[in-house]
Amino acid sequence: MGEIILYIKEIIVVEGKDDTVAVKNAVLADTIETNGSAINKSTLKQIRHAQQKRGVIIFTDPDYPGQRIRSIIDQEVPGCKHAFLSKKEAIGKKGLGIEHASPEAIKTALQKVYELTVEPDPIFTKSDLIQFGLVGNNKAKDRRKKLGDKLNIGFANAKQLEKRLNMFQVPKEVFVATMKEIFQEEQ
Repeated sequence: MGEIILYIKEIIVVEGKDDTVAVKNAVLADTIETNGSAINKSTLKQIRHAQQKRGVIIFTDPDYPGQRIRSIIDQEVPGCKHAFLSKKEAIGKKGLGIEHASPEAIKTALQKVYELTVEPDPIFTKSDLIQFGLVGNNKAKDRRKKLGDKLNIGFANAKQLEKRLNMFQVPKEVFVATMKEIFQEEQ
Protein backbone atom coordinates (compact mmCIF):
# COMPACT_ATOMS: atom_id res chain seq x y z
CA MET A 1 0.00 0.00 0.00
CA GLY A 2 1.27 3.48 -0.91
CA GLU A 3 1.70 6.59 1.14
CA ILE A 4 -1.47 8.28 2.39
CA ILE A 5 -2.09 11.50 0.49
CA LEU A 6 -3.50 14.32 2.56
CA TYR A 7 -6.30 16.27 0.84
CA ILE A 8 -6.89 19.81 2.08
CA LYS A 9 -10.46 21.03 1.52
CA GLU A 10 -9.64 24.68 2.16
CA ILE A 11 -7.76 26.82 -0.33
CA ILE A 12 -4.25 27.61 0.92
CA VAL A 13 -2.95 31.17 0.57
CA VAL A 14 0.81 31.27 -0.05
CA GLU A 15 3.20 34.03 -1.11
CA GLY A 16 4.49 32.72 -4.46
CA LYS A 17 4.86 30.03 -7.12
CA ASP A 18 7.67 28.19 -5.28
CA ASP A 19 5.46 27.96 -2.18
CA THR A 20 2.66 26.48 -4.31
CA VAL A 21 5.07 23.85 -5.67
CA ALA A 22 6.24 22.95 -2.14
CA VAL A 23 2.64 22.68 -0.85
CA LYS A 24 1.57 20.53 -3.82
CA ASN A 25 4.60 18.24 -3.25
CA ALA A 26 3.31 17.66 0.30
CA VAL A 27 -0.50 17.56 -0.01
CA LEU A 28 -3.34 17.61 -2.50
CA ALA A 29 -4.55 21.21 -2.38
CA ASP A 30 -5.42 24.35 -4.31
CA THR A 31 -3.54 27.58 -3.63
CA ILE A 32 -3.87 31.30 -4.17
CA GLU A 33 -0.59 33.22 -4.48
CA THR A 34 -0.31 36.75 -3.09
CA ASN A 35 2.84 37.41 -5.16
CA GLY A 36 4.71 38.91 -2.25
CA SER A 37 3.68 41.47 0.32
CA ALA A 38 2.10 43.87 -2.20
CA ILE A 39 -1.23 42.07 -1.87
CA ASN A 40 -3.77 43.73 -4.19
CA LYS A 41 -7.56 44.17 -4.14
CA SER A 42 -8.17 41.53 -6.81
CA THR A 43 -6.20 38.92 -4.82
CA LEU A 44 -8.14 39.86 -1.67
CA LYS A 45 -11.39 39.50 -3.64
CA GLN A 46 -10.27 36.03 -4.79
CA ILE A 47 -9.39 35.07 -1.18
CA ARG A 48 -12.78 36.38 0.06
CA HIS A 49 -14.56 34.26 -2.57
CA ALA A 50 -12.47 31.19 -1.64
CA GLN A 51 -13.29 31.73 2.05
CA GLN A 52 -17.04 31.76 1.27
CA LYS A 53 -16.87 28.64 -0.94
CA ARG A 54 -14.33 26.31 0.69
CA GLY A 55 -12.56 28.10 3.51
CA VAL A 56 -9.02 29.48 3.51
CA ILE A 57 -5.80 28.55 5.29
CA ILE A 58 -3.21 31.35 5.41
CA PHE A 59 0.25 29.77 5.13
CA THR A 60 2.88 32.49 4.78
CA ASP A 61 6.61 32.57 5.47
CA PRO A 62 7.75 32.92 9.11
CA ASP A 63 9.23 36.39 8.57
CA TYR A 64 8.09 40.02 8.71
CA PRO A 65 6.61 40.18 5.15
CA GLY A 66 4.79 36.87 5.76
CA GLN A 67 3.38 38.19 9.04
CA ARG A 68 2.32 41.42 7.29
CA ILE A 69 0.46 39.50 4.54
CA ARG A 70 -1.19 37.30 7.18
CA SER A 71 -2.50 40.32 9.09
CA ILE A 72 -3.73 42.14 5.94
CA ILE A 73 -5.71 39.05 4.86
CA ASP A 74 -6.94 38.54 8.41
CA GLN A 75 -8.33 42.09 8.55
CA GLU A 76 -9.89 41.96 5.08
CA VAL A 77 -11.19 38.38 5.14
CA PRO A 78 -12.34 37.34 8.64
CA GLY A 79 -12.62 33.67 9.58
CA CYS A 80 -9.53 32.32 7.82
CA LYS A 81 -7.56 29.49 9.38
CA HIS A 82 -3.82 29.78 10.00
CA ALA A 83 -0.94 27.34 9.54
CA PHE A 84 2.58 28.10 10.75
CA LEU A 85 6.09 26.84 10.11
CA SER A 86 8.95 27.63 12.46
CA LYS A 87 11.97 29.47 11.04
CA LYS A 88 13.98 26.28 11.61
CA GLU A 89 11.58 24.28 9.40
CA ALA A 90 11.49 26.97 6.70
CA ILE A 91 15.17 27.74 6.32
CA GLY A 92 17.03 26.69 3.21
CA LYS A 93 20.40 27.30 1.57
CA LYS A 94 19.01 30.31 -0.29
CA GLY A 95 16.75 31.88 2.30
CA LEU A 96 13.67 31.49 4.44
CA GLY A 97 10.24 30.42 3.28
CA ILE A 98 7.59 27.74 2.79
CA GLU A 99 9.39 26.69 -0.42
CA HIS A 100 12.39 25.51 1.63
CA ALA A 101 10.38 23.33 4.05
CA SER A 102 10.22 19.54 3.82
CA PRO A 103 6.94 17.92 2.70
CA GLU A 104 6.65 16.42 6.21
CA ALA A 105 6.94 19.84 7.89
CA ILE A 106 4.30 21.25 5.51
CA LYS A 107 1.92 18.32 6.16
CA THR A 108 2.32 18.70 9.92
CA ALA A 109 1.71 22.47 9.79
CA LEU A 110 -1.43 21.98 7.67
CA GLN A 111 -2.75 19.34 10.05
CA LYS A 112 -2.38 21.74 12.98
CA VAL A 113 -4.30 24.74 11.67
CA TYR A 114 -5.79 27.31 13.98
CA GLU A 115 -9.01 29.19 13.51
CA LEU A 116 -9.30 32.71 14.83
CA THR A 117 -12.37 33.54 16.81
CA VAL A 118 -14.15 36.85 16.82
CA GLU A 119 -13.73 38.30 20.30
CA PRO A 120 -12.53 35.50 22.55
CA ASP A 121 -12.58 35.93 26.27
CA PRO A 122 -8.92 36.35 27.13
CA ILE A 123 -7.61 33.15 28.67
CA PHE A 124 -4.06 34.50 28.98
CA THR A 125 -2.77 37.69 30.53
CA LYS A 126 0.64 39.27 30.84
CA SER A 127 0.90 37.83 34.37
CA ASP A 128 0.75 34.29 32.86
CA LEU A 129 3.68 35.19 30.62
CA ILE A 130 5.61 36.61 33.58
CA GLN A 131 4.78 33.58 35.76
CA PHE A 132 6.17 31.20 33.11
CA GLY A 133 9.28 33.27 32.40
CA LEU A 134 8.21 34.33 28.90
CA VAL A 135 8.80 38.01 29.69
CA GLY A 136 11.49 39.96 31.47
CA ASN A 137 14.36 37.51 31.84
CA ASN A 138 17.32 36.30 29.81
CA LYS A 139 15.61 33.03 28.78
CA ALA A 140 12.30 34.66 27.79
CA LYS A 141 12.97 35.03 24.04
CA ASP A 142 14.23 31.46 23.72
CA ARG A 143 11.24 30.13 25.69
CA ARG A 144 8.79 32.09 23.49
CA LYS A 145 10.47 30.64 20.40
CA LYS A 146 10.22 27.07 21.76
CA LEU A 147 6.61 27.60 22.84
CA GLY A 148 5.67 29.02 19.42
CA ASP A 149 7.29 26.01 17.70
CA LYS A 150 5.69 23.42 19.98
CA LEU A 151 2.20 24.98 19.80
CA ASN A 152 2.60 25.67 16.07
CA ILE A 153 1.65 29.34 16.45
CA GLY A 154 4.97 30.82 15.29
CA PHE A 155 7.51 32.95 17.17
CA ALA A 156 6.25 36.20 18.65
CA ASN A 157 7.34 38.97 20.99
CA ALA A 158 5.64 39.00 24.41
CA LYS A 159 2.72 41.25 23.42
CA GLN A 160 2.04 39.25 20.24
CA LEU A 161 2.38 35.94 22.10
CA GLU A 162 -0.32 36.93 24.60
CA LYS A 163 -2.54 37.97 21.67
CA ARG A 164 -1.91 34.72 19.73
CA LEU A 165 -2.50 32.46 22.72
CA ASN A 166 -5.89 34.12 23.18
CA MET A 167 -6.68 34.46 19.48
CA PHE A 168 -6.08 30.76 18.81
CA GLN A 169 -7.73 29.82 22.10
CA VAL A 170 -4.87 27.61 23.20
CA PRO A 171 -6.21 25.59 26.15
CA LYS A 172 -4.59 26.57 29.46
CA GLU A 173 -3.75 22.89 30.20
CA VAL A 174 -1.90 22.57 26.86
CA PHE A 175 0.02 25.80 27.57
CA VAL A 176 1.01 24.64 31.08
CA ALA A 177 2.03 21.15 29.88
CA THR A 178 4.10 22.64 27.05
CA MET A 179 5.85 25.06 29.42
CA LYS A 180 6.65 22.15 31.80
CA GLU A 181 8.18 20.33 28.81
CA ILE A 182 10.29 23.42 27.99
CA PHE A 183 11.45 23.73 31.62
CA GLN A 184 12.45 20.02 31.64
CA GLU A 185 14.46 20.53 28.44
CA GLU A 186 16.30 23.42 30.13
CA GLN A 187 17.41 21.17 33.02
